[in-house]
Amino acid sequence: MASLDEPFIVGDLMVPNRIVMAPMTRMKSPGGVPGQDVAEYYARRAANQVGLIITEGTYVNRAAAGAYDGVPHFYGERSLAGWAHVVRRVHEAGGKIIPQLWHTGVARTGTEPPAEGPSGLGLDGTPTGRAMTQQDIDDTVAAFAEAAVAAEQLGFDGIELHGAHGYLIDDFLWSGTNRRTDRYGGAPASRARFGAEIVQAVRAVVGPGFPVFFRLSQWKVNRYEARIAETPDELAQMLTPLADAGVDAFHASTRRYWLPEFDGSELNLAGWVRKLSGRATVTVGSVGLDQQYGVGDFAQGFTQRAGLTGIDELVARLERNEFDLVAVGRTLLANPDWAAKALRGDLAQTVPYDPAVLKTLA
Repeated sequence: MASLDEPFIVGDLMVPNRIVMAPMTRMKSPGGVPGQDVAEYYARRAANQVGLIITEGTYVNRAAAGAYDGVPHFYGERSLAGWAHVVRRVHEAGGKIIPQLWHTGVARTGTEPPAEGPSGLGLDGTPTGRAMTQQDIDDTVAAFAEAAVAAEQLGFDGIELHGAHGYLIDDFLWSGTNRRTDRYGGAPASRARFGAEIVQAVRAVVGPGFPVFFRLSQWKVNRYEARIAETPDELAQMLTPLADAGVDAFHASTRRYWLPEFDGSELNLAGWVRKLSGRATVTVGSVGLDQQYGVGDFAQGFTQRAGLTGIDELVARLERNEFDLVAVGRTLLANPDWAAKALRGDLAQTVPYDPAVLKTLA
């Protein structure tokens, strides 16, 4: 497991090893305020040698950003004070941590305020909410930048922008939800413009060494067949404006890290993104488990039991420089000490994932 234990530098951040805690929505922050239990939940993983923690998605300061109760906010005095404590505890435990900044876009539930997206279309193609005006776009870009400033001031080690799974930034990337005819729609590079403007706005207000991660995916909530890019060339057209705007690392979300992304190559999505963008990448997708994420509907991703499997192929791909970092999700919920065991080659002592762990912040 020596390759997992090598440090990695991105911007001013030195990650002590290659293991990352994947962002997982827990909905355990009443009123949007992360409490002591949230702080200890993350600190427990940091103390057990997770190299980098990416927090659960946190809402930026935009009324239509939130879709679910109990998700932490990244604005407001009480919520930011809660995050300040989370950062302190993780750093005291020897860890590194970045928040994932989130706007749920057309996935928003309820009616007030209505969901907002590029074209007022839901993930199933039906009319949903409303199409964003230029003022809406500008205000949302500013909200992400405001959150990034707060993250740096609170002592976080970087940020991640959630541009995956059918949420707002991804709604612009995917032609299924983006039917705009202005500069934000049409060709792949134009669909990436909204995300690139967010990245550019963030880069303008944080330090030059403050790393910006960008999460992307082909699949969407309950739309596992969806693809933002059918070919490497289309993917490159999207990645180029994002990389040029200042993305330091791409977090390529797949449900099975071992599957090739395009015909003719064994590279997974993170491998292709690294090759095409020249940026660092994080891979993710059923690491250490024999049950891939999201069999059936989206909710089953966390409500199905999953047994254990080895990570030899993962390590081999890492050693071939297919990607740079490895994000681990459900396995880390069941085993807060998974990283420590992986680094010492003791994964036989881990336990399978059971959805019962979701009841508390264990």
